Amino acid sequence: MIKHMTGALAALGLTAGAALGADEVTLQLKWVTQAQFAGYYVALENGYYEDEGLDVTIMPGGPDIAPVQVLMGGGADVMVDWMPSALAAREQGAPVVNIAQPFKSSGMMLTCLKESGVASPEDFPGKTLGVWFFGNEYPFLSWMSSLGISTEGGDGVTVLKQGFNVDPLLQKQAACISTMTYNEYWQVIDAGISADDLITFKYEDQGVATLEDGLYVLEANLADEAFKDKMVRFVKASMAGWKWAEQNPEDAAMIVLDNDETGAQTEGHQVRMMGEIAKLTAGSNGALDVADYERTVATLMGGGSDPVITMAPEGAYTMEITDAALQ
Repeated sequence: MIKHMTGALAALGLTAGAALGADEVTLQLKWVTQAQFAGYYVALENGYYEDEGLDVTIMPGGPDIAPVQVLMGGGADVMVDWMPSALAAREQGAPVVNIAQPFKSSGMMLTCLKESGVASPEDFPGKTLGVWFFGNEYPFLSWMSSLGISTEGGDGVTVLKQGFNVDPLLQKQAACISTMTYNEYWQVIDAGISADDLITFKYEDQGVATLEDGLYVLEANLADEAFKDKMVRFVKASMAGWKWAEQNPEDAAMIVLDNDETGAQTEGHQVRMMGEIAKLTAGSNGALDVADYERTVATLMGGGSDPVITMAPEGAYTMEITDAALQ
Protein backbone atom coordinates (compact mmCIF):
# COMPACT_ATOMS: atom_id res chain seq x y z
CA MET A 1 0.00 0.00 0.00
CA ILE A 2 1.34 3.41 -0.92
CA LYS A 3 1.21 5.74 2.09
CA HIS A 4 3.48 8.58 0.98
CA MET A 5 4.03 10.26 -2.38
CA THR A 6 7.60 10.05 -3.64
CA GLY A 7 9.57 10.79 -6.78
CA ALA A 8 7.67 11.18 -9.99
CA LEU A 9 4.36 10.30 -8.35
CA ALA A 10 4.73 13.23 -5.99
CA ALA A 11 5.56 15.54 -8.85
CA LEU A 12 2.44 14.47 -10.69
CA GLY A 13 0.34 14.66 -7.53
CA LEU A 14 -0.78 11.07 -7.95
CA THR A 15 -1.36 8.36 -5.37
CA ALA A 16 -2.75 4.90 -5.76
CA GLY A 17 -6.01 6.01 -4.12
CA ALA A 18 -6.31 9.13 -6.23
CA ALA A 19 -5.74 7.13 -9.40
CA LEU A 20 -8.68 4.96 -8.42
CA GLY A 21 -10.85 7.96 -7.64
CA ALA A 22 -10.67 7.50 -3.88
CA ASP A 23 -11.72 10.41 -1.69
CA GLU A 24 -8.81 12.03 0.10
CA VAL A 25 -8.88 12.54 3.88
CA THR A 26 -6.11 14.05 5.99
CA LEU A 27 -5.99 13.20 9.69
CA GLN A 28 -3.96 15.32 12.12
CA LEU A 29 -2.86 13.41 15.21
CA LYS A 30 -2.49 15.00 18.63
CA TRP A 31 0.99 13.58 19.16
CA VAL A 32 3.76 11.60 17.49
CA THR A 33 3.31 8.21 15.87
CA GLN A 34 2.70 5.73 18.69
CA ALA A 35 0.17 3.12 19.82
CA GLN A 36 -2.07 5.89 21.15
CA PHE A 37 -3.20 6.17 17.50
CA ALA A 38 -2.94 2.52 16.55
CA GLY A 39 -6.50 2.23 15.26
CA TYR A 40 -5.84 4.69 12.45
CA TYR A 41 -2.61 3.06 11.38
CA VAL A 42 -4.28 -0.37 11.49
CA ALA A 43 -7.15 0.92 9.33
CA LEU A 44 -4.60 2.24 6.85
CA GLU A 45 -2.40 -0.87 6.84
CA ASN A 46 -5.23 -3.42 6.79
CA GLY A 47 -6.99 -1.69 3.90
CA TYR A 48 -10.09 -0.60 5.82
CA TYR A 49 -9.86 2.94 4.48
CA GLU A 50 -9.26 1.66 0.97
CA ASP A 51 -12.31 -0.59 1.30
CA GLU A 52 -14.35 2.53 2.06
CA GLY A 53 -13.03 4.34 -1.00
CA LEU A 54 -10.73 6.60 1.00
CA ASP A 55 -7.15 7.72 0.45
CA VAL A 56 -6.09 8.66 4.00
CA THR A 57 -2.98 10.60 4.97
CA ILE A 58 -2.04 10.46 8.66
CA MET A 59 0.00 13.41 9.89
CA PRO A 60 1.84 12.92 13.20
CA GLY A 61 1.75 15.67 15.79
CA GLY A 62 4.46 16.92 18.09
CA PRO A 63 5.33 19.58 20.66
CA ASP A 64 5.20 22.36 18.07
CA ILE A 65 1.99 21.23 16.36
CA ALA A 66 -1.43 22.42 17.55
CA PRO A 67 -4.10 20.24 15.91
CA VAL A 68 -6.75 22.96 16.18
CA GLN A 69 -4.54 25.40 14.31
CA VAL A 70 -3.85 22.81 11.60
CA LEU A 71 -7.58 22.14 11.24
CA MET A 72 -8.46 25.84 11.19
CA GLY A 73 -5.77 26.49 8.60
CA GLY A 74 -7.14 23.86 6.25
CA GLY A 75 -4.19 21.52 6.71
CA ALA A 76 -6.38 18.62 7.81
CA ASP A 77 -9.96 17.43 7.42
CA VAL A 78 -10.20 15.85 10.86
CA MET A 79 -8.09 15.93 13.99
CA VAL A 80 -7.54 13.92 17.16
CA ASP A 81 -7.81 16.07 20.27
CA TRP A 82 -8.79 15.96 23.92
CA MET A 83 -12.22 17.36 24.63
CA PRO A 84 -11.03 19.96 27.19
CA SER A 85 -8.77 21.64 24.66
CA ALA A 86 -11.37 21.29 21.91
CA LEU A 87 -14.14 22.86 24.01
CA ALA A 88 -11.82 25.63 25.21
CA ALA A 89 -10.88 26.33 21.59
CA ARG A 90 -14.55 26.37 20.59
CA GLU A 91 -15.39 28.91 23.28
CA GLN A 92 -12.50 31.02 22.03
CA GLY A 93 -13.89 31.03 18.50
CA ALA A 94 -12.63 27.85 16.82
CA PRO A 95 -15.82 26.06 15.60
CA VAL A 96 -14.67 22.47 16.13
CA VAL A 97 -17.21 19.66 16.50
CA ASN A 98 -16.79 16.16 17.92
CA ILE A 99 -17.96 13.58 15.37
CA ALA A 100 -16.76 10.40 17.13
CA GLN A 101 -15.23 9.29 20.42
CA PRO A 102 -13.06 6.16 20.14
CA PHE A 103 -11.66 6.59 23.68
CA LYS A 104 -14.11 5.75 26.46
CA SER A 105 -11.82 6.26 29.46
CA SER A 106 -9.11 8.72 30.48
CA GLY A 107 -5.49 7.65 30.85
CA MET A 108 -4.35 10.83 32.58
CA MET A 109 -2.92 10.83 36.10
CA LEU A 110 -0.44 12.47 38.45
CA THR A 111 2.49 10.29 39.44
CA CYS A 112 4.21 11.26 42.70
CA LEU A 113 7.25 10.18 44.67
CA LYS A 114 6.14 8.80 48.02
CA GLU A 115 9.19 10.38 49.63
CA SER A 116 7.78 13.80 48.76
CA GLY A 117 5.12 13.35 51.41
CA VAL A 118 2.15 13.18 49.07
CA ALA A 119 -0.28 10.49 50.16
CA SER A 120 -3.56 12.10 49.08
CA PRO A 121 -4.75 15.21 47.22
CA GLU A 122 -4.91 16.99 50.58
CA ASP A 123 -1.11 16.90 50.56
CA PHE A 124 -0.77 18.82 47.26
CA PRO A 125 -0.64 22.35 48.78
CA GLY A 126 2.93 23.52 49.19
CA LYS A 127 4.19 21.06 46.58
CA THR A 128 5.49 21.57 43.05
CA LEU A 129 3.46 19.69 40.45
CA GLY A 130 4.52 19.13 36.85
CA VAL A 131 1.79 20.02 34.36
CA TRP A 132 1.63 19.75 30.59
CA PHE A 133 0.40 22.82 28.74
CA PHE A 134 -0.63 23.43 25.10
CA GLY A 135 -4.23 22.52 25.98
CA ASN A 136 -3.32 19.57 28.19
CA GLU A 137 -3.42 21.68 31.36
CA TYR A 138 -7.19 22.07 31.41
CA PRO A 139 -8.10 18.82 33.22
CA PHE A 140 -5.47 19.60 35.90
CA LEU A 141 -6.68 23.17 36.39
CA SER A 142 -10.27 21.96 36.71
CA TRP A 143 -9.23 19.37 39.28
CA MET A 144 -7.32 21.87 41.40
CA SER A 145 -10.21 24.30 41.16
CA SER A 146 -12.65 21.63 42.35
CA LEU A 147 -10.35 20.99 45.33
CA GLY A 148 -10.14 24.68 46.10
CA ILE A 149 -6.36 24.64 45.65
CA SER A 150 -4.68 27.67 44.12
CA THR A 151 -2.23 27.08 41.29
CA GLU A 152 -0.38 30.32 42.02
CA GLY A 153 1.97 28.95 44.69
CA GLY A 154 1.88 30.20 48.27
CA ASP A 155 -0.73 28.18 50.16
CA GLY A 156 -1.57 26.37 46.96
CA VAL A 157 0.58 24.42 44.52
CA THR A 158 3.46 25.63 42.41
CA VAL A 159 2.94 24.61 38.80
CA LEU A 160 6.02 23.52 36.89
CA LYS A 161 5.49 23.76 33.15
CA GLN A 162 6.43 20.21 32.29
CA GLY A 163 8.01 19.18 29.02
CA PHE A 164 6.84 15.98 27.42
CA ASN A 165 9.20 13.89 29.52
CA VAL A 166 9.52 12.67 33.11
CA ASP A 167 12.73 14.52 34.03
CA PRO A 168 11.17 16.72 36.75
CA LEU A 169 10.32 13.63 38.79
CA LEU A 170 13.60 11.84 38.15
CA GLN A 171 15.53 14.97 39.09
CA LYS A 172 13.20 15.65 42.05
CA GLN A 173 12.25 19.07 40.75
CA ALA A 174 8.61 18.22 41.37
CA ALA A 175 6.75 16.06 43.86
CA CYS A 176 4.37 14.89 41.14
CA ILE A 177 4.26 15.01 37.37
CA SER A 178 1.65 14.51 34.70
CA THR A 179 1.71 11.03 33.18
CA MET A 180 -0.48 8.81 31.06
CA THR A 181 -1.26 5.26 32.08
CA TYR A 182 0.08 4.07 28.74
CA ASN A 183 3.23 6.15 28.39
CA GLU A 184 5.07 8.38 30.86
CA TYR A 185 4.27 6.27 33.93
CA TRP A 186 6.22 3.44 32.34
CA GLN A 187 9.05 5.79 31.46
CA VAL A 188 9.40 6.45 35.19
CA ILE A 189 9.43 2.72 35.89
CA ASP A 190 11.94 2.08 33.12
CA ALA A 191 14.17 4.79 34.61
CA GLY A 192 14.62 2.58 37.66
CA ILE A 193 12.05 3.89 40.12
CA SER A 194 10.02 1.09 41.69
CA ALA A 195 6.25 1.19 41.61
CA ASP A 196 6.43 0.78 45.40
CA ASP A 197 8.12 4.17 45.60
CA LEU A 198 5.34 5.88 43.66
CA ILE A 199 1.76 6.90 44.29
CA THR A 200 -0.59 7.66 41.43
CA PHE A 201 -3.80 9.66 41.22
CA LYS A 202 -5.87 8.72 38.18
CA TYR A 203 -8.26 11.41 37.06
CA GLU A 204 -10.87 8.69 36.55
CA ASP A 205 -10.61 7.73 40.23
CA GLN A 206 -10.77 11.36 41.36
CA GLY A 207 -14.07 11.97 39.56
CA VAL A 208 -12.59 14.62 37.29
CA ALA A 209 -11.86 12.55 34.20
CA THR A 210 -12.48 14.29 30.90
CA LEU A 211 -12.74 12.75 27.45
CA GLU A 212 -9.56 12.24 25.46
CA ASP A 213 -8.68 11.45 21.85
CA GLY A 214 -11.92 12.25 20.08
CA LEU A 215 -12.30 13.05 16.38
CA TYR A 216 -13.12 16.66 15.49
CA VAL A 217 -13.93 18.56 12.30
CA LEU A 218 -14.86 22.13 11.48
CA GLU A 219 -18.55 22.89 11.91
CA ALA A 220 -18.91 24.54 8.51
CA ASN A 221 -17.74 21.39 6.74
CA LEU A 222 -20.67 19.44 8.17
CA ALA A 223 -22.98 21.44 5.91
CA ASP A 224 -21.36 19.67 2.95
CA GLU A 225 -23.06 16.32 2.26
CA ALA A 226 -20.01 14.98 0.41
CA PHE A 227 -17.78 15.82 3.38
CA LYS A 228 -20.19 14.16 5.80
CA ASP A 229 -20.23 11.05 3.63
CA LYS A 230 -16.42 10.93 3.74
CA MET A 231 -16.47 11.25 7.51
CA VAL A 232 -19.03 8.46 7.87
CA ARG A 233 -16.76 6.14 5.91
CA PHE A 234 -13.68 7.40 7.75
CA VAL A 235 -15.20 6.76 11.17
CA LYS A 236 -16.50 3.35 10.14
CA ALA A 237 -13.06 2.25 8.91
CA SER A 238 -11.26 3.84 11.87
CA MET A 239 -13.41 2.00 14.41
CA ALA A 240 -12.78 -1.25 12.56
CA GLY A 241 -9.10 -0.47 13.00
CA TRP A 242 -9.53 0.23 16.71
CA LYS A 243 -11.43 -2.97 17.42
CA TRP A 244 -8.83 -4.99 15.51
CA ALA A 245 -6.09 -3.28 17.51
CA GLU A 246 -7.83 -4.14 20.79
CA GLN A 247 -8.00 -7.79 19.81
CA ASN A 248 -4.49 -7.94 18.32
CA PRO A 249 -2.40 -5.58 20.48
CA GLU A 250 1.03 -6.96 19.59
CA ASP A 251 0.33 -6.96 15.85
CA ALA A 252 -1.13 -3.46 16.13
CA ALA A 253 2.03 -2.28 17.87
CA MET A 254 4.11 -3.69 15.02
CA ILE A 255 1.99 -1.76 12.51
CA VAL A 256 2.62 1.42 14.49
CA LEU A 257 6.36 0.75 14.46
CA ASP A 258 6.27 0.19 10.70
CA ASN A 259 4.75 3.66 10.31
CA ASP A 260 7.14 5.44 12.69
CA GLU A 261 9.42 7.21 10.25
CA THR A 262 11.51 8.68 13.09
CA GLY A 263 12.55 5.29 14.41
CA ALA A 264 12.18 6.71 17.92
CA GLN A 265 9.78 4.08 19.24
CA THR A 266 10.77 0.67 20.60
CA GLU A 267 8.93 -2.61 20.29
CA GLY A 268 8.65 -3.27 24.01
CA HIS A 269 7.28 0.18 24.80
CA GLN A 270 4.75 0.14 21.96
CA VAL A 271 3.46 -3.35 22.79
CA ARG A 272 2.99 -2.32 26.41
CA MET A 273 1.39 0.97 25.35
CA MET A 274 -1.06 -0.79 23.06
CA GLY A 275 -2.11 -3.07 25.91
CA GLU A 276 -2.89 -0.03 28.05
CA ILE A 277 -4.58 1.86 25.21
CA ALA A 278 -6.91 -1.10 24.62
CA LYS A 279 -8.26 -0.55 28.15
CA LEU A 280 -9.20 3.02 27.24
CA THR A 281 -10.93 2.23 23.94
CA ALA A 282 -12.73 -0.81 25.37
CA GLY A 283 -16.47 -0.23 25.60
CA SER A 284 -16.57 2.38 22.85
CA ASN A 285 -18.08 1.74 19.43
CA GLY A 286 -17.06 5.24 18.39
CA ALA A 287 -20.29 6.99 19.35
CA LEU A 288 -19.99 9.76 21.93
CA ASP A 289 -21.65 8.88 25.24
CA VAL A 290 -23.64 11.99 26.09
CA ALA A 291 -23.27 11.31 29.82
CA ASP A 292 -19.48 11.32 29.38
CA TYR A 293 -19.74 14.57 27.44
CA GLU A 294 -21.88 16.20 30.11
CA ARG A 295 -19.49 15.05 32.84
CA THR A 296 -16.59 16.59 30.92
CA VAL A 297 -18.47 19.87 30.50
CA ALA A 298 -19.42 19.96 34.17
CA THR A 299 -15.81 19.34 35.19
CA LEU A 300 -14.52 22.11 32.93
CA MET A 301 -17.14 24.59 34.14
CA GLY A 302 -16.99 23.66 37.80
CA GLY A 303 -15.04 24.74 40.80
CA GLY A 304 -13.89 28.27 41.27
CA SER A 305 -13.76 31.66 39.64
CA ASP A 306 -11.57 30.72 36.67
CA PRO A 307 -13.25 27.77 34.89
CA VAL A 308 -11.82 26.33 31.70
CA ILE A 309 -15.07 27.11 29.90
CA THR A 310 -17.60 29.64 31.15
CA MET A 311 -20.80 28.32 29.56
CA ALA A 312 -22.26 25.05 28.36
CA PRO A 313 -21.29 24.66 24.70
CA GLU A 314 -23.89 24.48 21.97
CA GLY A 315 -23.34 22.39 18.86
CA ALA A 316 -20.03 21.00 20.14
CA TYR A 317 -20.83 17.46 19.03
CA THR A 318 -22.95 15.62 16.51
CA MET A 319 -24.19 12.04 16.52
CA GLU A 320 -25.04 12.17 12.83
CA ILE A 321 -21.74 10.71 11.63
CA THR A 322 -21.59 7.77 14.03
CA ASP A 323 -25.30 7.05 13.63
CA ALA A 324 -24.65 6.49 9.94
CA ALA A 325 -21.27 4.79 10.36
CA LEU A 326 -22.55 2.23 12.88
CA GLN A 327 -25.60 1.09 10.91
